[in-house]
Amino acid sequence: MRVDQSSQHPSLSIFIRIDSASPADVTMLQSPVLIIGAGTWGASTALHLARRGYTNVTVLDAYQQPSAISAGNDVNKIVSFTDQCKADPPAEDDPNFVNKTFFAALTKGFQHDPVFKPYFHNVGNITSAFSPGGLKHIGRRDRGSGIVELNDTEDFRKAFPSGILTGPLPGWKGYWKKTGAGWVHARNALVSAITEAQRLGVTFIGGDPEGKVVRLLFSSSNGSQDVIGAETADGKQHLASKVILAAGANADQFLDFKKQLRPTAWTLAHIRMSPEEAKAYRNLPVLFNADQGFFMEPDEDKHELKICDEHPGYCNWIVSPDGERRSVPFARHQIPLESAERIRGLLKATMPQLADRPFSFARICWCADTVDRNFLIDYHPDYPSLLLAVGASGRGFAHIPSIGGFIVDRLEGKMNQRIADAVRWRPEQAVDRDWDDTQNRFGGDYKVMDFQKVKGWTNIQES
Repeated sequence: MRVDQSSQHPSLSIFIRIDSASPADVTMLQSPVLIIGAGTWGASTALHLARRGYTNVTVLDAYQQPSAISAGNDVNKIVSFTDQCKADPPAEDDPNFVNKTFFAALTKGFQHDPVFKPYFHNVGNITSAFSPGGLKHIGRRDRGSGIVELNDTEDFRKAFPSGILTGPLPGWKGYWKKTGAGWVHARNALVSAITEAQRLGVTFIGGDPEGKVVRLLFSSSNGSQDVIGAETADGKQHLASKVILAAGANADQFLDFKKQLRPTAWTLAHIRMSPEEAKAYRNLPVLFNADQGFFMEPDEDKHELKICDEHPGYCNWIVSPDGERRSVPFARHQIPLESAERIRGLLKATMPQLADRPFSFARICWCADTVDRNFLIDYHPDYPSLLLAVGASGRGFAHIPSIGGFIVDRLEGKMNQRIADAVRWRPEQAVDRDWDDTQNRFGGDYKVMDFQKVKGWTNIQES
């Protein structure tokens, strides 16, 4: 049996190919494919490769899976569908074809794919703001039908069970989407994708030194170069016919991206609740405020409430030997004290009964911003066997059911042309790039911040 789509539409996660292939296809399916990075996009790509019949796929990551520093290794992430982004692909002449196609794919994945469906919680989503810029930004969105406007504090309180939103919510206004939105247990979805990919034959190698890639391997032939694999910290060389770089914020440590990527980090903390409290806070709609932050219900396993302070992001600026300014990611399971104060400020505005609770966990969470915040999924122009799958731009996790299908479509030369144009290699956009561009994000000091200037960090002991 063959279940497939034409080259005009992306392969969705539930469209799998399990039939026999032509001789040329058999050769391709048996050729070694190497994925660098086992986070959200690397895991999704591995799953899609396996579902299409690829039999020689290896994934390398410096951490055991799921990676401790992957942005997808989290208790929850916001996911929202819109009326305009149904599970069916949009018409070819739709002016918002690319964005709608991506959202149609993730919608179908979370609605129907057994690997991901169990982890989506359809509790609704409230998008809000209070600054003039934030209000203007959220008001521009095409929200479709069934949206309830929230114009004052009492409107917000009515959207929650009694006794939850007890704070003043000063100046808050927003929109409540009651269904087709909510959150995903991110870590469980990531583990589910990895587990299914392994069941289908994908090899995951994690940890330092055996999974930590230290450099790409290059070969030269007839005056041209190509990437033929990667070397790990234990000295082993992993050779492949195709190499997919899905290393997130760390990707630009392996080659020059011509300023197309800006590693940017956000901050989060958890509050531990009792089982009884967690039950009282169950099924809350996600509450996102573009100026102050967001939270969602406690997770089922540890009964921890996750809170994020909203801001344009932190970078870790250094000057490299060539004199260029670069943001270099690092892992830390703590957050700046200023971020902790902002998180407590969000709680005071919304749920002051929790504002003084100790934090049970905190960390910084990295992503890589492109100039236009479109993804970068393309072959490198100088290395014909190197496929780049980076530039999630702060919105990559929601696409975990389907992004691997787009990446494999590009690998096979089957990506829809309009999508390919949007996610192409595009260094011309990054000439004289403004590294401090907030990219239409709000909150905090309303500017991109610098970890080098942070004056103090939390000291939270994980239990």
